[in-house]
Amino acid sequence: MVPMLKYRWLLMAGVILPIFFALVAQSSLLAADAKPGTAGLREPVTFSKHVAPILQGKCQECHQPNSIAPMSLINFKEVRPWARSMKERVVKRQMPPWHIDQSVGVQKFKNDMSLSDDQVDTIVRWVDGGALEGDKKDLPDPKPLVRDNEWVGVRDGFGPPDLVVRSPEYTMPARHQDVWYRPMSDIAITEPRWAKMVEIRPTSLKARRVLHHSIAYLVLNNDPEALNTGTSNWRRYEENQPDLVNRRPQLMEWAIGKGYDLYRTGTGKLIVPGEKISWDQHLHAAGEEIVTGSEIGIWFYKKGEEPKKRSYLVGFTGIRDGKQSLDIPPNSFAQTEGFTALKENTLIENFQPHFHFRGKSMQVEAILPDGTAHVLSYVGNFNFNWMTNYIYDDDAAPLLPKGTIIHVSAWYDNTKENKNNPDPDQWVGYGDRTVDEMAHAWMNVVYLSDQEYQQMLADRKKKVAKAEPKH
Repeated sequence: MVPMLKYRWLLMAGVILPIFFALVAQSSLLAADAKPGTAGLREPVTFSKHVAPILQGKCQECHQPNSIAPMSLINFKEVRPWARSMKERVVKRQMPPWHIDQSVGVQKFKNDMSLSDDQVDTIVRWVDGGALEGDKKDLPDPKPLVRDNEWVGVRDGFGPPDLVVRSPEYTMPARHQDVWYRPMSDIAITEPRWAKMVEIRPTSLKARRVLHHSIAYLVLNNDPEALNTGTSNWRRYEENQPDLVNRRPQLMEWAIGKGYDLYRTGTGKLIVPGEKISWDQHLHAAGEEIVTGSEIGIWFYKKGEEPKKRSYLVGFTGIRDGKQSLDIPPNSFAQTEGFTALKENTLIENFQPHFHFRGKSMQVEAILPDGTAHVLSYVGNFNFNWMTNYIYDDDAAPLLPKGTIIHVSAWYDNTKENKNNPDPDQWVGYGDRTVDEMAHAWMNVVYLSDQEYQQMLADRKKKVAKAEPKH
């Protein structure tokens, strides 16, 4: 662990979270008390009975033939050679790719793919006990394999998207410098529609090898409320200037390993006839010629169920003094921080840290108007190959008053110890290329009036009081 991170971690461990996290902590404790432990298992731990269900539920969606993982983990013959490696990865919480720190900040998420302590313990006991196969009669019924470039939203039970908008495709040569492909696409709707969920995916399984990220911006048609005016970069806040970057309306940002954006019930993004999608697609060569593009699936609210609130996608910066201030010397660690002011009462729906190869850790902290600071989320083991989007549960989503400062701290590892680092002898600055670096936290936010904010705060306090044990 980086020495700087070590001492910061000691500070983080003592943070007392505000009232809107109390319910999260209590419900987590109750859930932990209710879990049956594996320590009392008297029978040997076997693949068929104990490990296969875990892999099926948490791993096989990626670890199967023709999918994005480097090996298939469907049956015992495939899994057995990787047993010790699998034990190491799950103990270090590197796999499944859920890298949120489990001892600080929000701990309730709608899309939690992490292993429980019991599941990790089961895998450890299986490997330490000789990685036995067991009776094949104990195997769970197999899940259908992925046969195509599926939507994660479909896999998770939301059904097919109501509308798919596809970008023109680009032929990426086998060897080439990075490319930023920025075409436009029409949106085929004839009346205003509210999106409740969106998902971007590459246009084929093979295209996933060259598409690093894809952003779908909305080209508006007489809808000024789609512009985000509720945040301000700290420097611009002092200068009373608009935050032009975050005013540009975005449907979604997708990166390697990310699924969908699911908006909180009663919130969404309005799409108006005549609008277009302006794509920003970052492509990098993969050793063979590949045709690639992006498509976005949109799940609409039913007519008559339209939401009252808009969700805005904001990239909270982790670099305070502009792009030129990012300076990562060769063979070194570095740290930056950024500040963004909330000009409105705000509900934060999700957290997705974004770095490139040298990014190591990111912490998001809320500094309230009274000066108190609360850690919202911390990722201490970022992996460039997994741009995981952590979607907060409705009752756990941070609820913050206007005047709050979102403080993003970022740490970088430009040493040979970073396995993702292509060249630790290189100086690294800010840039869009994969070998350059950046730091921001993608978050969907909803703005609330003073009355709405106070009502939501009161409702949360009631839930906390109701959940407290009676003496």
